[in-house]
Amino acid sequence: MTERVYLDHNATTFLRPEARAAMQAAMDVQGNPSSVHAEGRAARGLIERARAQVAAALGADGAEIIFTSGATEAAALALAGRGLEGAAIEHDAVRAWITPSLPVDTAGRVTIADPARATLQLANSETGILQDLPQGLAVSDLTQGFGKLPFAFNWLGVEMGFVSAHKLGGPKGIGALVLRRGTDIAAQLRGGGQEMGRRAGTENLIGIAGFGAATEAAAQDLADGVWQSVFEIRNILEQALDGSASKTIFVGKGAQRLPNTLCLLTPGWKAETQVMQMDLAGFAISAGSACSSGKMRASGVLEAMGYSARDAACAIRVSLGPQTRQEDVLRFADVWLKEYRRFERRAA
Repeated sequence: MTERVYLDHNATTFLRPEARAAMQAAMDVQGNPSSVHAEGRAARGLIERARAQVAAALGADGAEIIFTSGATEAAALALAGRGLEGAAIEHDAVRAWITPSLPVDTAGRVTIADPARATLQLANSETGILQDLPQGLAVSDLTQGFGKLPFAFNWLGVEMGFVSAHKLGGPKGIGALVLRRGTDIAAQLRGGGQEMGRRAGTENLIGIAGFGAATEAAAQDLADGVWQSVFEIRNILEQALDGSASKTIFVGKGAQRLPNTLCLLTPGWKAETQVMQMDLAGFAISAGSACSSGKMRASGVLEAMGYSARDAACAIRVSLGPQTRQEDVLRFADVWLKEYRRFERRAA
């Protein structure tokens, strides 16, 4: 049986061994973090250690880290009731709270007139295209860039940002809002006053411990050049496909992108067909964002960039991780090109 190759790391990536070990250790800590006895203090110590780990990896020393159930909740906490502007390329978790009125050009870049009244993602999950965040920006979705790109929250000039653990090797169901100290936000979950009064409810101790350990390991990978190697393998894949697929558009090619992301649009070749063909061949890829309850639909991101709905429905995303090998992407290229040639013959 051929070994499966996972190429959907922007949807979620593998749990890091450091995170697994931290979570297993946290399972043996019995105290409630809000209790003042020794057991409670031990649990609180794990949370504060993880908070420091996340802050250090984010370059957010002196900022406030609020643990949430994930980036979606963190986005709601940052955006609800603020009436901010954004662009149609934002993740659905952001679009739910904004007016999508900011213009997007054909290169996927967003223009902002008033940063203090706007939200803007650092990196797009579907195309990988990066944005230049203006000073004074109200909110930024840092989820896809965190752990893959060298940046520091303290240098970005952003009031608030949010991240998710499972995108960088932590567990699912845990994320964080990072905000400049003293920034005023309205709590949505109220009751016990946890997380500095911003997010009530007994903390997910196991998830938080795993998140902290994952961010520390991810920061070390970044410092060690792991993502430079991923970038080189992504480019090998792009070069293997480019020139052999004349009908395919390499969305974002030539733009600043995430080091691991390749978006391929072949007009007339439905994304869902490609995803199923590749799955049967042993490759996990995506038709875009994975946060639509398993549904495949035309990419609103690509439509915002000027592609027709029909063409946008033909875009796939291939996203690599630290575990991806050169032989994996070359095998994918070989299989995908065989299917591409079959598509060309049918379309002729």
